[in-house]
Amino acid sequence: MSIVQSTARIIIDDSGFQSEIIVLIADSGPVTVLIDYLLANQHLSASWQRLVAQATKLLLEYMEANHHCFSEPRDLFQAFATHLYTGTIDDNGLDDSGLGWIPASRNTSNRFISVLKGLTDYLANRYGTSSMNPLTTASTHDQRLNYAAWHRRNINNFLGHIKSKTVADNIMTARNVRGRSTLSKVDSDAVAFPEALFQKMYMDGVGAASDPRCAVRDQLILIMMHGAGLRESDTLHLWVMDVTEHPMIEDGAMVRVYHPEEGAAPDNWRGSKGQITRGAYLRENYALTARNLRQGTRRVGWKTRLVDHADNYIQLYWFPTRFSILFMKLWKVHVRYLASVERNHPYAFVSYEKSVIGQPYTLQAMNGNYKRALARIGETPSKSEGRSTHGHRHALGRRLSRAKISPEIIRKAMHHTSLESQKVYTTPSISEISSGLKSAEERLNAYADEDKGSLSLKILDEALTESLAHL
Repeated sequence: MSIVQSTARIIIDDSGFQSEIIVLIADSGPVTVLIDYLLANQHLSASWQRLVAQATKLLLEYMEANHHCFSEPRDLFQAFATHLYTGTIDDNGLDDSGLGWIPASRNTSNRFISVLKGLTDYLANRYGTSSMNPLTTASTHDQRLNYAAWHRRNINNFLGHIKSKTVADNIMTARNVRGRSTLSKVDSDAVAFPEALFQKMYMDGVGAASDPRCAVRDQLILIMMHGAGLRESDTLHLWVMDVTEHPMIEDGAMVRVYHPEEGAAPDNWRGSKGQITRGAYLRENYALTARNLRQGTRRVGWKTRLVDHADNYIQLYWFPTRFSILFMKLWKVHVRYLASVERNHPYAFVSYEKSVIGQPYTLQAMNGNYKRALARIGETPSKSEGRSTHGHRHALGRRLSRAKISPEIIRKAMHHTSLESQKVYTTPSISEISSGLKSAEERLNAYADEDKGSLSLKILDEALTESLAHL
């Protein structure tokens, strides 16, 4: 059985409104139960939809290849989950099922199993059948883990004080099939974009684009990420009217980025039905859907959960403040460029290529230009070494931490819901830890020289060198 993944526009009533969702098409036609499930959960992100579709595709392929092997749904799902981790190819390189799966990482396998919980429950409820992955009574060990997870969610959540503190009933239950434990990770050495590389990236990277309009546009985006820690996707939700003069920074820019759907419409706009949101403004004035609800290359996600105002916007906090001044100088040039192209939308950043000129700038195009900018300065993209768009957000977190800014102000500046969320951005890097330990070693040696009765690291080093020589 061959299964193809595609995107479709579904009309469910006489309004003619089209819902854009992911579909799976098998030999017999579309997998309608997946369509129904995704339509029932349209409020969830497009990335979640893609994950559900991918996991469902694997499950269907496994069922087709092995349906004759199992009499109980839960047994089939148990075997399916096991093969996510192990693959289907045996030690001799053979696979009678024909699936040819290689082992997936624990993180990936766990995500597939987790996201299929909802779908399998939906199937069981809809058709009155046994669930593939039912809830069972949790062991004492599982109950403790469930309680620890529940407690952590509440104690670290910024809005935890308004949530019920009653222990949830599901603490006493667990799934029959659960994901495997994964390795705990610490922050890597160079996850932040190297500060020493920023000027070169700004001037000779994005600033050296052949089209000056593109150079200014990408420099503005770079400043928003590096100087205010904005996520790459959030930068593309900026509207032209969202930039004004900063009341506290002379010649600086005050930038507010609104939630793509729930953010307040500009200029106190009110729709024909009394709506005041940006989602309604886009629909009524431009016949557009908010970018976080689109699919494919037109989609731009939104991850920020904590906003700064009842109008549902986040305000950019510049550090150091000269980024705000630089942004405003460039913005004035950008607005002149923008006025020269025809647009049918309010977005601030557009494409200048002939085939799509004036259209909203896409994440795919932005990341491609970012990669080319790195190439101009002799670098390559590397998330593990900080040379990624998200590395600039890490750079701001490290910068704020080194400046001894209080954790609560850092939380607010980076729009985190909890102090726990920002640890990955402020944890000392490997090089910082090594440097700190080296300084401590020098202090310890100095103390040892003064106190002859204490252990000298020089003597210890000599002893270790001698013992290694005999190995």
